[in-house]
Amino acid sequence: MYRKTALYFILPIAALFVFMKNPDDGGKGKKREKTAFQTSQQWKPVTDIRADVAIVYGVGGNPSDKVKRKTFEERVQSWRDKGYTAHFMTGIAWGEYQDYFTGKWDGKWHLDEGQVQVNGDTIWHGRMVPYIVPTGNFLKYMKEKHVKRVINAGVDAIYMEEPEFWARAGYSEAFKREWKNYYGFEWRPQHESPENTYLANKLKYQLYYNALKEVFKYAKEYGKSRGMNVRCYVPTHSLVNYSQWMIVSPEASLASLDCVDGYIAQVWTGTSREPNYFNGSAKERVFETAFLEYGSMESMTAPTGRKMFFLTDPIEDRARDWVDYKKNYEATFTAQLLYPKIADYEVMPWPDRIYEGLYRTSRNSDVRERIPRHYSTQMQVMINTLNDMPVSDNKVTGAEGISVLMANSLMFQRFPVHASYDDPQLSNFYGQALPFLKRGVPVKTVHLENVGYKESLKATKVLLMTYSNMKPLSPETHNFIAAWVKDGGVLVYSGRDNDPYQTVQEWWNTGDHKYATPSDHLFAKMNMSASPKEGEYSFGKGTVYVLRSDPKEYVLKVGGDEKLIGVVKRMYEQKAKAGALTFKNNFYLKRGNYDLVSVLNESVSDKPYILKDIVIDLFDPDLPVLSEKIIKPGQQAFLYNVSRIKNKNKAQVLASASRVDNEVLENKAYSFICKSPAKTTNSMRVLLPSAPKTTILTDHSGMQVADVKMSWDPISHTSYLSFENSPEGINVRFTW
Repeated sequence: MYRKTALYFILPIAALFVFMKNPDDGGKGKKREKTAFQTSQQWKPVTDIRADVAIVYGVGGNPSDKVKRKTFEERVQSWRDKGYTAHFMTGIAWGEYQDYFTGKWDGKWHLDEGQVQVNGDTIWHGRMVPYIVPTGNFLKYMKEKHVKRVINAGVDAIYMEEPEFWARAGYSEAFKREWKNYYGFEWRPQHESPENTYLANKLKYQLYYNALKEVFKYAKEYGKSRGMNVRCYVPTHSLVNYSQWMIVSPEASLASLDCVDGYIAQVWTGTSREPNYFNGSAKERVFETAFLEYGSMESMTAPTGRKMFFLTDPIEDRARDWVDYKKNYEATFTAQLLYPKIADYEVMPWPDRIYEGLYRTSRNSDVRERIPRHYSTQMQVMINTLNDMPVSDNKVTGAEGISVLMANSLMFQRFPVHASYDDPQLSNFYGQALPFLKRGVPVKTVHLENVGYKESLKATKVLLMTYSNMKPLSPETHNFIAAWVKDGGVLVYSGRDNDPYQTVQEWWNTGDHKYATPSDHLFAKMNMSASPKEGEYSFGKGTVYVLRSDPKEYVLKVGGDEKLIGVVKRMYEQKAKAGALTFKNNFYLKRGNYDLVSVLNESVSDKPYILKDIVIDLFDPDLPVLSEKIIKPGQQAFLYNVSRIKNKNKAQVLASASRVDNEVLENKAYSFICKSPAKTTNSMRVLLPSAPKTTILTDHSGMQVADVKMSWDPISHTSYLSFENSPEGINVRFTW
C-alpha cells in the first residue's frame, strides 16, 4: 500500500506563504472556538473529527455509556494532547449522579428528589438516573463535586445542558416542599384545575432558572479565585420543541442573567421530526420544524448579542436507518445555515455512537451496520464547511417582516388538558407559522420576554399573536407592543380567548387590574374596548386586526388558513406598506461562496428549483461539478459556487471530508495537511491555476499513499482527490 519517498526542494523565501486554519487565534493568543462537539469518551482515532473544541461530558461520564471510562482529567488531557481546546458539559436535570441519590456523597438517600408523576412513578432518564427537582442540597452537590473539580482541571467553559422539568411531573415530596417555600401555602395537585397547573409550571420554570443562576454564579466566582475567566453556556432544546414535548424550561428568561454567556441550540432530527398539523394533516415536516426551531433560538438571544452555537446531528437518539438519517440530516443542516447571522456550531453530539454505532441499512432491513463510507464522507464534507462558514448580511428569499409572537408560558398550558380544551401538536403556534412558511415566506419568531429590547421588533412589519396557548407573565410587555403599533406596526391577533387558562389568578385580574383576559389589557393600551369584535382597528400610525378564531383552526382542517392568509396579505400590503406579499415554494440563500436551497412540498407549486451555475454538490460524497442543479419539492441542496470565487488564480481547497491545515502556497506549488477520523474516506476538490503536473500524497511518516483516485475538471479548474483518511495527517502537494 505504501512506498517510501523523499522529497527535496529549495524554495525562495519570497515565494513561500504559510497559512494556518486550525486553530485561528486572530493574533490575540486565544484559540478559536467556532466549531465544537460533545463526547463522554477519551480521544480515539475513529472519532478525531478536528473541530476546534472537544466538550468533555460529565465528571463521571454519560449515564448511557456502556464502556469503562477513564477519569475526567484523563479524558480532558487526551483531547488536549491532540490539539483540542477542552470544555465541560453535564446535565443540570439528570446525569451520572448516583453518588448523590444513594447517599454516598452526604450519607443521606435522595431518590425522593426525582420528578414524580401523578401515579407515583418517578420519571427516569436511565438506571438510577431520575430527572431531578433541583433542591438547594442538590445544587450544593453540583458545585462542590462537579463544578469545582472541572475548574481545578483548568477548564474555563462550562455547559449545563437541558434544564428540564416534565409537565406531567410535580408530585414528589421534594416538589411539594419547594412549592411551600415559593408560594407560602400548601402544595396543590396540578391535575385538579388550570390554576394549579399554571402555578406548578411557573414553579418548575423558576426552579431551573434559580438553579442555573446559582451554579453559574458559583462557577464564575470560584474560577475568578483561581485566576480564570469561566464562561457558562446553556445547551437547550428550542421553545418550540419543549412546548411540543410538554417540558418546562427557563428558555428566554435566561437572557436576563449576566452569568449566562451563551447557548447551544439543540435542534436535530429527533426534535424536528415531531409531527405537526397543516392543511388538516398531521405528519413529520422536518425542514419546516427545524427552520422554526432554529429561528426561535436565534430570536431568543439576538437582542442580547450572546454567543449561540447551532447543533445538528447526523443521526438521532431513536433507532432508525441510515437512509432516514441522511435525508433528515440534510434537511436540518440546510435549515440551520439559512440563518446567516449565526456562524458557530456544535457539529455533532456523541461521535462515538455515530462512527461506532450499529443501525439498520434501510427501513425494512434487519441488517445493522456501522456508518456507510459514502455517508461518513458526505457528513465530514458538511461539517468541515462549518469551520469556515461566514456570517453574511444576505437574506433568505421571500417577503420579509412577518413574525409570530411566542412566550415561555407556551410550556405552561400543555399538560394536562382542562375543560376539554386541547391544542393538538402545538397547533395554536404552528397555525400562525406554517400557513406562511409553506408558501415560501421566511417567518420569524419574536419572544415576548424580549420585546423590551429595541431590536426585537425592528424588522417586523406584521406581528401575529394569540393568547390561546400562552399568557404574558408581566403587564410591561404590553407597553412595548402598544408603542410598536402606535409607531406604525401591524398586529394581527387571533383568538377566541376562551381557553381555561384565561381566568387563572394572575396580574391581569388581581390588584388594580380587573381584566377578564390578558388580551383585554393589551387592547386597552391601544384605546380599544374589552373583548373587541372581529375586525380592523387603528391606533396611532398602526393597525390592529382581530380574528376571533384560535390559530389551531387554521391548520386542523383543509383550507382552514384561507381567511388568515387574506387578512395578513392585505395588512402587509396596504397597512404596513411592506410591498407585495408574494408566495412561492422555495427558499434560497447566498452565503459567501455557498448556495443553499430548500424546496417545499404541500406548497403553492410542485415546480423544482433550477440553479444554473458552476457549482460543487456538497451533499454528494463524490463532489461532482455541475452546471445545473435541479432541486425537487421536499429536497434541499448545499452547493459551493465556483463562479463566485474572487481570486481563481489562488490555489485553495474548496471542499474536503477532512480539516485542512498547514497550507503552503509557493510560486508553482501548493501543499497542505488534511486530518480526519480513521476508517473514513476523504473526498476533496482543490482549485488550481492550471492542471497539476504532479500530485503527491504522503502519510505522517513520509510514506507515499497508494490507492488515490484523482481527476481534473477543466471547467471549474479543480482537482478531485479521494483517499483513506488519517487522524495523524495526510500531506498533499501539487505542482503545475
